[in-house]
Amino acid sequence: MGQNSQRLQWTSEEVDSKLQDIMKNCFDNCLQTAQTYVKTEKGELPSLVSGANIAGFSKVAEAMLAQGDWYVIL
Repeated sequence: MGQNSQRLQWTSEEVDSKLQDIMKNCFDNCLQTAQTYVKTEKGELPSLVSGANIAGFSKVAEAMLAQGDWYVIL
């Protein structure tokens, strides 16, 4: 949407590069969150689905706190 409203034209290589960065950041965030909050057996990788759900919930909770919704802490 930002590209369209600014009337920018990106090459397919630029689009692929930007998408790759977004997907890498998403994966890293899900993995890091899962490693922090999800218990796993030795040698087992944590669930990326759980990591994504926890990261999403945390982001919403932080936004609500920033807006003054203090009851989220409860």
